Amino acid sequence: MPALLLAVILALGTTAHGQEPPTRRSLAGRLLVATDVLRDPRFARTVIYVVRHNADGAFGVVVNWPLTDVPYARALRPFGLEVPAESGDVRVHYGGPVEERRGFVLHTPDWKGEGTTVVDDHFALTEDPKVLQAMANGAGPRRALFMLGYAGWAPGQLDVEMKTGAWGVAPADERLVFDEDPKQKWIEAMARRILDL
Repeated sequence: MPALLLAVILALGTTAHGQEPPTRRSLAGRLLVATDVLRDPRFARTVIYVVRHNADGAFGVVVNWPLTDVPYARALRPFGLEVPAESGDVRVHYGGPVEERRGFVLHTPDWKGEGTTVVDDHFALTEDPKVLQAMANGAGPRRALFMLGYAGWAPGQLDVEMKTGAWGVAPADERLVFDEDPKQKWIEAMARRILDL
């Protein structure tokens, strides 16, 4: 009888702490769209590209909150990386409230370097500043967004927020994610929301 009980518990997927694992499938590669239910001003009308969502939690970057433009040389100076004198500027985006001095580049997967995480056939994320150097030299990914900070959720936290209606989910595509108009991104992502995942 104990063996049968154990098999039933395992079949139901109950953890050792008596918690049920998330029933929602991974949202990696999709967009989270902040709804009016979400009262946190740090995420008001944000669109977040989800890089990872699993039993360990979730990680993503805001894609519709540009901050300022800075010269590539200034962005790369702290890392001792050289760029051409006339390399121009890179737009810096707010990626989220966690570790706001930590930089990431969300980009098309046609460029890969050390530490690049390929999410799917359309998107990759790189933290190594050499991706910025490649961009300054005209040898980087075809399309990219440079951001500081990220959005993170503890295990199960995003699933709870989803149940409250704080976030909608929309499919991600290159045009929407890399579009230059931040206000339009939220409007279009809201219009694309998926009702049933």
